[in-house]
Amino acid sequence: MKAGVALNPHTPVSLLEPIIKEIDVVCLMSVNPGFGGQSFIESTYEKVRELKAIILKKGTGTLIEIDGGVTDKNASQLIEAGADVLVAGSYVFSAANPVENIAELKK
Repeated sequence: MKAGVALNPHTPVSLLEPIIKEIDVVCLMSVNPGFGGQSFIESTYEKVRELKAIILKKGTGTLIEIDGGVTDKNASQLIEAGADVLVAGSYVFSAANPVENIAELKK
């Protein structure tokens, strides 16, 4: 069994520092939860970097997952910032060719 935590866009990642060793995956919401197709919140990049720093400082294997507004335009920046898992809903399922969009994300 794995333990995961999801944080809304305005919840600071610093709240996780005392318990990060107990968490296997942190899902950072990069849109406000509720409906698909929202625009990516740009401050997510900094949150990813902050969370990655906490993970490295504490020496854990916690994964960082990003959910919301993920596209081929921001995927590589998210990975560079420290994200491990990207969740793309609207970008894939509203595309004329979902398979092509998935391939673009994997580049």
